[in-house]
Amino acid sequence: MIVAEPTIRLNGTNVGDGESVMDFSFSDEQHQLRASLRAFLGDHYGFAERRAASRSPEGWWPDIWRGLATDLGLFDLAAGPAQMPIETMIVMEEFGDALVGEPFLETVVIAGGLLREAGGAAAEALRAGIVAGDAIVALAWAEPESRHRLHAVRSTARRDGAGWRLDGRKVVVSAAPWASQLLVTARIGGSPDERPGIGLFIVDPAAPGVRTTAYPTIDGRRAADILLEDVHLPDDALIGAEGGAIEMLEKARDAAIAAIGAEAVGVTGRMLQDTIDFTRQRRQFGVPIATFQALRHRMADMFIRREMAMSAVYLATLALERDAPERARAAATAKVAVGEACRFVGQNAIQLHGGMGMADETAVTHYFRRATVIEAEFGTVDCHLARLVAWRREQGASRFAA
Repeated sequence: MIVAEPTIRLNGTNVGDGESVMDFSFSDEQHQLRASLRAFLGDHYGFAERRAASRSPEGWWPDIWRGLATDLGLFDLAAGPAQMPIETMIVMEEFGDALVGEPFLETVVIAGGLLREAGGAAAEALRAGIVAGDAIVALAWAEPESRHRLHAVRSTARRDGAGWRLDGRKVVVSAAPWASQLLVTARIGGSPDERPGIGLFIVDPAAPGVRTTAYPTIDGRRAADILLEDVHLPDDALIGAEGGAIEMLEKARDAAIAAIGAEAVGVTGRMLQDTIDFTRQRRQFGVPIATFQALRHRMADMFIRREMAMSAVYLATLALERDAPERARAAATAKVAVGEACRFVGQNAIQLHGGMGMADETAVTHYFRRATVIEAEFGTVDCHLARLVAWRREQGASRFAA
């Protein structure tokens, strides 16, 4: 990176007259976590290896996954008994810098958090499998007409004797081709656009009636569309309260936005550094193009956009342990800042690399692809701007009524 790495512990400290200041510093343990992970990725996860893995039939490295779980113990951070948002942020930023393609976000952050919130024997058993590195879990929530709305669920779950019967369709389920288990949203009651009535089920992707259509995504990862036809499940496949999964899903979405935002900080930081290095080497008129004032201004703007996104990610990460409205506002704000940074930094990085920016052999091309996916994942900039505008209107209406 071209700047000192941002650190965060954010401890409130009283200074005279009750004034409170914030301590932006990592603990020694958090420094050690970053250093250990960076060393591991430096030894095992170079760009050439990552590119080869994304092109392989499997699309990932099971040995790397096992190493992250057993050698580093990373999976206990998000899937363990307590939420550890700062440590998760550190991990995701380093993953972004190294362009790690393994399903940590889907399995550890999203599924691990949902299972911890749901509780119960089945959820705890699956969460233990995640922590041990034995289970890969993908959340199947998006449907053809959902448009980033978690509550827009048309898949159905009906009581069937002592168990359940699922029918429906899910699309663009990230990491599903690698998953040993799926977490599937289905409507138990109410209409497709109502918040209550949504259940969350553990589903074996190899179960009768589950059909998976897998495909690569533009960032070299894997996703799948899933068709559920008369899928029979035991009673304990339902986790959490019957029909009350929406609160868990919203919390998991906000945690995912904070985590993917941290990944974007790593991705955009690497694109910026690679652009600076390239412009120092590329010469025109006998001098490096990095000396051209217009290009220096462009890279300064890229740096500013990344810093703005980083600050918003900090806010979202800290807000994960606060009440739902504050958490949701911080997540939406972060997604807007991150989406704009991904587009601005990515497009300028490609342009300043010239023709090399479009070559598959150039790392910045692959970082740009990942940034493009991050920009739209869990809602576009317009989607989250609409959330913030709606909240502002509600606040204004409340003040007027008072």
